[in-house]
Amino acid sequence: MSGGRQPGYLPQARSGAAGRGLVRPRRGRLVAGVLAGLARRFGIGRWTARILFLVSMLLPGPQVVAYLVLWVVMPREP
Repeated sequence: MSGGRQPGYLPQARSGAAGRGLVRPRRGRLVAGVLAGLARRFGIGRWTARILFLVSMLLPGPQVVAYLVLWVVMPREP
């Protein structure tokens, strides 16, 4: 085991996200579908989620890192 990671962590994270309704849709996405998936999960419009993300970019914080992590963890819609 290198780096302290357990084997199979990513599949477990993806199945956990899918179980909570966090999936990246195949339709209606612009880049990776992360914001479209979050919008669907929380019951808001896709463009509302996108605008909120863009506005949040004006504030300091790890928004881009969070987006990239969600891109890896959120599974694609079957």
